[in-house]
Amino acid sequence: MHLSVRLPKVLPDQIQPPLRCPLQQGNKQCKGKHFKLHQVVCHKPLRDTKYTEVIAHRYRCLKCGGSFRVYPPGVSNDQLSQRLQALSVLLYILGLSYQGVADLLESLEQPIAKTTAYNNVQAVGQQVKRLRKVREKELAGKVKVLGADLTHVKCQGKDTLVAVATAILTGEPLAFEILEAETAFRIEHWLKDLAHVLGAEILVTDDADGLKTVADHLGLKHQICRAHVNRNVHDLIAALGTRALEHPAPVPWELPDLTVDQFLEDLDTVEWIIKSMPSDGQTQLEQLAARYQGAPPPAIGKKATMWYRMRLLTLDWSENWARLALYQSWRGAKNEKLDGTNNASEQVIGQCVKERYRTMRGYKRRASVLNVSSLIGWVRTKGPAFEMAELMQG
Repeated sequence: MHLSVRLPKVLPDQIQPPLRCPLQQGNKQCKGKHFKLHQVVCHKPLRDTKYTEVIAHRYRCLKCGGSFRVYPPGVSNDQLSQRLQALSVLLYILGLSYQGVADLLESLEQPIAKTTAYNNVQAVGQQVKRLRKVREKELAGKVKVLGADLTHVKCQGKDTLVAVATAILTGEPLAFEILEAETAFRIEHWLKDLAHVLGAEILVTDDADGLKTVADHLGLKHQICRAHVNRNVHDLIAALGTRALEHPAPVPWELPDLTVDQFLEDLDTVEWIIKSMPSDGQTQLEQLAARYQGAPPPAIGKKATMWYRMRLLTLDWSENWARLALYQSWRGAKNEKLDGTNNASEQVIGQCVKERYRTMRGYKRRASVLNVSSLIGWVRTKGPAFEMAELMQG
């Protein structure tokens, strides 16, 4: 994973006068805009890579009468500078444990407790979640192609399902969520509002049947990931081919014109159609489905024969051809194209969820799963121009 970030700077000589009163009057925010310099605090202790103390100004609000401190850029009421806080967060993103972060900073003569490192990461993760809400409003009506995928991590020793939503055309992570179950109802409930706000027209997913239901219920066109389909079809055809060669089932009397050799030839045809996506692919699959339509279903407690499985295979993909071939005809307002895969979502999972998770034995809190994944996704999306100070404001 490539990260490029810039840590916040501490600028002790650049204290800016306040623009708005941060205090509250009862349950309401004071809206005062006029202030008087009340006091100069000459020795504000600071733990930083460069400074040990800075000057702070205390202002009095002329509206509510309250006073508050204003600090230089890169400094807050915390003992740690934002630069040192951001450094601890960055080290964690890069793969160190919380104890590892503490040990490294101690060797640099900037000791912090591992609990402090943990709190810094979680606080920044929470800030990212707030920024994502703002970003969601910025993208309202602009994300026409929405990708969704699921992955699993361990949290407190239990399997935890993490759902990821991605802007397919740009690869930007849009949302991370923990789902209680991998059902169409749960996924639809999660995606419904997001798809509506973003103005999505197409949903890109793998080929699970439940996701087809989700796309239909949300009124979205559906592109099934061709990479998933190719792998699944290849594995199924390999299994059916092996059975036909080694232990062929008797030809059902309902299919008097078929032979095992014809079956093997049809397997090759199905795989070629799915991989090469010819313009008449649906017609060819419908013809094959009609050829095997008479294959009888298995009796209760019995396994399906290779003939019946071929019937299901050809029928399934003839009926879902439009979901598989959507990428061939769809064009965006700026002539954008789909590649027919959900690779953008899989890359987000690999870089934002799994990359950091591989160095861990599991998460301790469900909130940490979302905080860490959201944080890595935000830094990754911002790219070389990203200022870590953006995340230190909350």
